[in-house]
Amino acid sequence: MSINQIQDEIIDEFSQFDDWMDRYALLIDLGNSLPPFPEQDRTEQNLIDGCQSKVWFTAAMNDGLITYRGDSDALLVKGIVALLVRVLSGHTPAEILAADLYFIDRINLREHLSPTRSNGLVAMLRQMRLYAMAFQAKQS
Repeated sequence: MSINQIQDEIIDEFSQFDDWMDRYALLIDLGNSLPPFPEQDRTEQNLIDGCQSKVWFTAAMNDGLITYRGDSDALLVKGIVALLVRVLSGHTPAEILAADLYFIDRINLREHLSPTRSNGLVAMLRQMRLYAMAFQAKQS
């Protein structure tokens, strides 16, 4: 499934709810569905700078595709991590770097986050793109 198909799927899921309390509940459910994050990966190196809460990300590349793993100590942020992992995992570095992540605005996520959480979202995306750039550089 392409990045855009996954984004469209997320937009459909969120459009089923008019109330943001229901959307927050969906985000929390998504976060709770993340696989357990290994304790040994909760390091300073994997911690995302710029986030109000603690957020960790790791990435691995197998057969040319990047798999992200992430976690947060805040329920809502963990849901955002789950969305980003869902959209970007399983794609090539080039696909990730070229992706227009329009789902964030289409589900009105950014406008329903506090300024510090919004900055954290930008920091998470930046880190995921940095991983993709690093893997792409290794390929060439």
